[in-house]
Amino acid sequence: MAAENAEQELVDQWRDILTVHARTLCELDRELHPHGLGASDFEVLDLLAVGTAADGGPSFRVQEISERVHLSQSALSRLIGRLEKDGLVTRGMCPEDRRGVRVCVTPKGRELHGEVLPLQRAVLARMLTG
Repeated sequence: MAAENAEQELVDQWRDILTVHARTLCELDRELHPHGLGASDFEVLDLLAVGTAADGGPSFRVQEISERVHLSQSALSRLIGRLEKDGLVTRGMCPEDRRGVRVCVTPKGRELHGEVLPLQRAVLARMLTG
């Protein structure tokens, strides 16, 4: 009986985590939508604008991005394509690996990131510390 209770407690805890995650993503999408971004768009833009690539450079290999955001390779590729179409990022070949692609935030992307960063942080504070 104690084992079943402990197991159910774990399941309940997991479901609580999923609920907070889903509600937070929905709230982020709602707040960022007027700026032409969704939560996943922002995560990639945030990584590119404030992160440092493994090699210390200003651009990230797509593989590095995929290791840090929770999207499939194809979904990430489509997302990067949309950000590029909107002029927020650029893509280029990796000089060290001709098969690889590097992504870099543009000045327009940095500007938009700076505008929406306080919104994203406010949502996180509201949803996760509440």
